[in-house]
Amino acid sequence: MKKALGNKWMVLIILALTWGSVFILIKKTLLVFNPYEIGALRMLFSGIALVKFGVPALRYMSKNTLIWVGITGFFGNFFPTFLFPIAQKHVSSSMAGILDTLVPVFILILGFLFFGIKSKIIQFVGAIIGFSGAAILLYFSETSSENTQLGSALLIVLATACYGLAALIVKNKLAHVPSLQLSSGAIMLWTVPSFVVLGASGFFTNFQSNPQTWGAMGYMMILGVLGTAICGVLYYKLIQDVSPVFASTVTYLLPVVAVAWGLLDGEKFTIWYLLGAVLILVGIYLIREQKKKPQHIPR
Repeated sequence: MKKALGNKWMVLIILALTWGSVFILIKKTLLVFNPYEIGALRMLFSGIALVKFGVPALRYMSKNTLIWVGITGFFGNFFPTFLFPIAQKHVSSSMAGILDTLVPVFILILGFLFFGIKSKIIQFVGAIIGFSGAAILLYFSETSSENTQLGSALLIVLATACYGLAALIVKNKLAHVPSLQLSSGAIMLWTVPSFVVLGASGFFTNFQSNPQTWGAMGYMMILGVLGTAICGVLYYKLIQDVSPVFASTVTYLLPVVAVAWGLLDGEKFTIWYLLGAVLILVGIYLIREQKKKPQHIPR
């Protein structure tokens, strides 16, 4: 297992399969909980899972490191965790997974604008091709309907921009912090605010004990422990060991997994799904880490 987790492609696949299933789980939990309860519970479950590592990690961090870890936790965990269920009140799980492919694009753009990172032209081409594949899946899937609300879709776009910024901060400001300490610390800093949001959402006053509620709680545990806590550690490790651009290519595989869940939920399969998936994989190949390290623009 340790050898498998040391392989960047194996970690990429694990992340894709897990995070690609997150959107359908959010869809199921929305049948019971409101978006704010889902976001808060997801953060709390992940915080509980990582409390053994998070609290000691925070105690030994410098003030400057704590600030960057807090910022990373906000953009990489806390804020997007609420944006997705809010958006999925009106956007399908398949569309949410497809729009998540924007993360690498934002990393390239924000990396150039705020961190002076110059990427290769081939990487920009890969991002465009990958996103084109996702766009094909979106346009020719059942999620492309008049019921889709642009405002909700833009919330997902905002979430992907947050993920991109968090990845860049990890690589450029927190490379010295081990991934387990980084991920657990970032989540622990936002556990208390999440508890406050959970209380304000009416969870404790409106909670009803029934099979449907406990089933949704099971989904929430999977979202929090596996989707946020464990995969968060793997993702940050991938960023530190390889690069934020390579790590973000996991989002190109998410639509494939998300659409697969959609098929199990009754969606029709067409040749456009296959074409979109092929283009996504081509995009991953082109945007992969190059042999030379990204050059920085002199300031």
